[in-house]
Amino acid sequence: MTGTSTKAASWRRFTDPAIFFIAMAILWEKAVDIFGIKRYLLPPLSQVFDSLWANRTALAVQAWVTTQEVLAGFACAAIGGVLLGLLIHAVPLVRRMLYPPIVVFQGLPKIALAPLMVIWFGYGDTSKVLMAFLFAFFPVVIATMGGLAGTPAHLVEHFRAIRAPAWTTFRRLYVPAALPSIMDGCKAAMPLAVIGAIVGEFVGSERGLGHLILEANANARTDYLFAALVVVSVVAGLLYVLVELAAKRVWWRGL
Repeated sequence: MTGTSTKAASWRRFTDPAIFFIAMAILWEKAVDIFGIKRYLLPPLSQVFDSLWANRTALAVQAWVTTQEVLAGFACAAIGGVLLGLLIHAVPLVRRMLYPPIVVFQGLPKIALAPLMVIWFGYGDTSKVLMAFLFAFFPVVIATMGGLAGTPAHLVEHFRAIRAPAWTTFRRLYVPAALPSIMDGCKAAMPLAVIGAIVGEFVGSERGLGHLILEANANARTDYLFAALVVVSVVAGLLYVLVELAAKRVWWRGL
């Protein structure tokens, strides 16, 4: 009975969201006609899918451009965030010097930095990667610090009692204890990296999904704009799933 209920619960993880999205799609499709909404304001979902299919090549090419920017920015944020979090945790002087500026900088609206990125690094991919990095960096830092700080105190005392070397304590205790928090930070950072890349493309770009959205808006092609938004959502969802799968498969017991 337990196995059956577990299997049913596993299936419901997929069926419940699917039912919700199908219901919302039907509501969207019918609401346009029921309420007489002008199609240039809100096209029916069928028109959005028609535009998605008609422009599939352009959308796929620009989606790949944006995905590369997101992956590059996220990779830098994940690596840099973990390293900085480790450094802040391990060195009290660094914590006192860097933690307050990190908190202050985290409060800045990152979108306000996008024009500076374009001015400093131009309209190429570099400014978009940096925006993805800035959006994703701080959640990883905070998650790393929280995971390390949350290491059970009694285990720390145990390693001290047996006089374990610092490197062994780090590998065998702190890393396993912090990994769940680090992976949660990465899961939170991935959608933010997508937002950062799109914001960078909004401010100044010649390609990418953000550029397509601005182009569709300038030409009053609402169906094309929604099609691009659908692709952005799909890209963000797939990248999040990849990070979640990686989090479930992180192998740390043998470190």
